[in-house]
Amino acid sequence: MATKAREDISLLSPSTKKSATETRLRAAVLVLAIAGSLGLLYWQVANIALLFAFLALAVCFGAIVFFLKPQRGGTDEDMAEIADWAVTRMVADQSDIGLAITDRAGRLVCANELFIKWFNGPAVPPELPLEAGGNELLSTAGRDAWRDGRGYAEGLKRGVAEYSAKVVRAGQGDEYLLWQFKPQIAADILDDTIRMVGGATGRAISEAGLLAAVIGGEGRIRASNQAFAMRATGRSEANISGRNFINFLRSDDKGTIFFEREGQHGTPVRLFHIPLERNKEKSPALILLIDDDGGMMERGKALEQVESMLSLLPLGLALTDRDGRFLFLNEAFGKTAGLREGEQPLYPGDLMIKDDKSAVADAVRRYASGQPMSGDLAVRLRAGGEDPVALGIAGVRGLGDAAVLLSIKDNSEETKLKSQVAQATKMQAVGQLAGGVAHDFNNILTAIIGHCDLMLLRHAPGDSDYDDIQQVRNNSNRAAGLTRQLLAFSRQQTLRPQVLQLPDVVADVSNLLKRLLDDNIELEVKHGRNLGLVRADPGQLEQVIINLGVNARDAINAKSNKGGKISVTTEAVTASDVRALKSDILPVGDYTALIIADTGKGIPPDVIGKIFEPFFTTKEVGKGTGLGLSTVYGIVKQSGGYIFADSAPGAGATFSIYFPVHTLSGEEATRAARPAKAAVTKELWGSGHILLVEDEDMVRAVAERALTRQGYTVVTASDGEEGLDYLNAQADSDEKFDIIVSDVVMPNMDGPAMAKQAREKYPELPILFMSGYAEEQLRKSIDLDNVAFLPKPFSVAQIAEAVGNILAEHAK
Repeated sequence: MATKAREDISLLSPSTKKSATETRLRAAVLVLAIAGSLGLLYWQVANIALLFAFLALAVCFGAIVFFLKPQRGGTDEDMAEIADWAVTRMVADQSDIGLAITDRAGRLVCANELFIKWFNGPAVPPELPLEAGGNELLSTAGRDAWRDGRGYAEGLKRGVAEYSAKVVRAGQGDEYLLWQFKPQIAADILDDTIRMVGGATGRAISEAGLLAAVIGGEGRIRASNQAFAMRATGRSEANISGRNFINFLRSDDKGTIFFEREGQHGTPVRLFHIPLERNKEKSPALILLIDDDGGMMERGKALEQVESMLSLLPLGLALTDRDGRFLFLNEAFGKTAGLREGEQPLYPGDLMIKDDKSAVADAVRRYASGQPMSGDLAVRLRAGGEDPVALGIAGVRGLGDAAVLLSIKDNSEETKLKSQVAQATKMQAVGQLAGGVAHDFNNILTAIIGHCDLMLLRHAPGDSDYDDIQQVRNNSNRAAGLTRQLLAFSRQQTLRPQVLQLPDVVADVSNLLKRLLDDNIELEVKHGRNLGLVRADPGQLEQVIINLGVNARDAINAKSNKGGKISVTTEAVTASDVRALKSDILPVGDYTALIIADTGKGIPPDVIGKIFEPFFTTKEVGKGTGLGLSTVYGIVKQSGGYIFADSAPGAGATFSIYFPVHTLSGEEATRAARPAKAAVTKELWGSGHILLVEDEDMVRAVAERALTRQGYTVVTASDGEEGLDYLNAQADSDEKFDIIVSDVVMPNMDGPAMAKQAREKYPELPILFMSGYAEEQLRKSIDLDNVAFLPKPFSVAQIAEAVGNILAEHAK
């Protein structure tokens, strides 16, 4: 304190230094005045003796004033210096309490060591770090001191400490306030307990096996002995002052307490709480802990049994406590979560991406309290991709520490299947739209092609109108080809499947494919051995090969002008080969594969999933319709096959098509053994009474004229009800209908409904259905025997030929 007093003196001495300076200044002025007086006197009298006499008189007078000055009380500056020394002595004398001195402006002049220690630095009263209301009490005490000379403040709280303050006005000119702070007795008890636990007494308690810690009213550790630090952190010398006491401990449902660091298998402890203040809710306290081994077995028995059971299950399961910390997780849980060997996460949120951490933590805390309940949460794993996984959460009770059961399920396959279902649903919806458009368009094309045929019958080649009519007909046929592509994509086209060998189809189309390729592109064809038969439409298979070959050519040209290679391969795929592929889509069985590969630029990963969608193309505008691969997909799927695309950017693309091996039935084998008959050109002219039912006026008009020109008698109806009326009316006449030619889809009553009622009265009556939809699709709704099908659009010759064939077969 002496050193501090000297420092305080130096802080209080500026007024003294100022007075000394002013004294020297006055002395200098006095000397100058005397010297000036001597000069004036010599200038007037020019007598040296007189000058010395005057100087002696001035010195005597100054000596008298100097010796008489203390008796008159001195100057104001000297008195201020005396006051500063009094304040300094007061600071030195009161070193056992916290002291601070402020001036009129509220500035801190000096403070002793206790004041700085208690308030964490030389803060200015009333701006101390006190609890709410403390500085207001100090402000009031300061105002009272300036007014009355003294002021008081009680109940000044800072943490667990509590102080009282006395404020005194001091100094010669009353220009200072002396602030005196005294601690309450509780702070003394807390300090004594802290010194005891952290000192030699605490070491002695540790050697006796007793764990001790001192906590403040806010629950933070003020001191602890070595035994407590060792159990809490694993290091006896660890400094845990200021840490939250409760974070080092845990408790189970039965209230058994044990250390957090030791986990669920740690030794339980018994806790004694000794408050250091009475009648106070948040009192500082001394905490004593001793080991309690008695409840260990009972506490952990149920949990150990559950853990043993969970470890054997293939499901990813884990247990957490009320605070969300992992107690146990089985191998399946760690594997699904992407944990490395030996990695032990503390919280479930540690396994999730940043955005999902808080949601998981909140959910675990919610399920850990209240009634037992369960739920699911979609989260994304830190070690996984963008696809979420399902985290099941259930509250459990009666398992000791365990409060929440977590189950994790890798639903990437489920997500993949959902994506495939969504894609299939989208494709089906677009296919239905395409089929509807193709149906209506086929009606229009039927009328155009039919009228062109009728006009061509009246014009000979070389006629001025013949070429124009032929051009219209050709363009109509091109449009009909486009509708067939739409129907192929939507799997609603009419196929004429045959039992065939894939190499035969590839051989027939390879010559055409070579003409479509550039000279710098090599076509390689390879055939495997022991290929099984397939059942498909050979014309449609040729279209599949042509479309894939043209796309491969464009991919090679887009990569470079140096050319490339396209390979077409057929091979046998056995059931064991399919199992080795581990495909979720391709069923196990025997297949004949058609593989078309190229050395082009490849397909980007973000595009390969869209290539079979209709109207999707990567080609420039005007160079692709986007129906090529969608048509291929539709033909393959309608033929019962499967198609897969594999590619890497810059490494070419490979399309693999798998057709199920077809086993010949007895009838098919007999038919295959018969020699092929030579084609016979049939006569289109005929006779008979025909009922034509068609709701489209233009199609009905073309069909009526086409059949009438071939010699048939035609009666037309616009729907099924009208057609039945004509059938019922014929019973009273001699003219019986020889055949019904009807559209399938019509308003009011459609063709199949009309045909069923007609067959009830005329079971042998032949029926020819015509439609823009696929025959395979319509066969499901036409549950009748002895019916034929004519796809739209058709020409005049085609409808006449179809009617003639049916009547000729019926006449046998």
